[in-house]
Amino acid sequence: MSLALGAALASTVLCATADAGAAAPAPAPASATGGAARGSVERVGVERACPVVYFDLGETLVHTADDGGTSYHPGAAAYLRSLRARHIKVGLITNVPPSWGATDAERAARLRSEVDATWQGPASFAWKDFGDRILTPRTEAERKPSPVLWQRAKDLSGGCRLVYQAETAGEVDVAASLGYLAYQIDRPHRPTYLPVGLIELLGHRPR
Repeated sequence: MSLALGAALASTVLCATADAGAAAPAPAPASATGGAARGSVERVGVERACPVVYFDLGETLVHTADDGGTSYHPGAAAYLRSLRARHIKVGLITNVPPSWGATDAERAARLRSEVDATWQGPASFAWKDFGDRILTPRTEAERKPSPVLWQRAKDLSGGCRLVYQAETAGEVDVAASLGYLAYQIDRPHRPTYLPVGLIELLGHRPR
């Protein structure tokens, strides 16, 4: 059953990128120029690091208990470590009150303080993994499920392939409609999160 699941998910990844791959030019032969082999290695390195995995935050990476305490969603800490080990960039696309700041950086700082103030558990949330890739609504009209935040992330991606993972089917549908490889977490008989190995495939598929 696990092999069948892996094949099905791999098919999803490859189909999601098939259109882009069909239009991509064939790479130059290694013998074409003296620096071709080096260039090929450099391109592979860039492609391996290129996929960016965006997440919702609440009940996707972070769980809020009945007493208001926050902690990692089950499996989230290990999953983020696996992405980090493979140098796969991650980001957040999450709703917060626009009044929390005039910029994404200000709103992200407020979000961090709110989560950290109620955090429980031996390890703190891995904020540094997300860098400046924490996108939040500037106005009420930009709040998800409006497509604005996903489009902003896409505009900032530099052409990298994008993944979005959340617990909400509606958000997953919006992301998919904008070209993301979208995955709803915590569904029965599926991995909690999209397998990291399949995300790595995105960096090896021709654009």
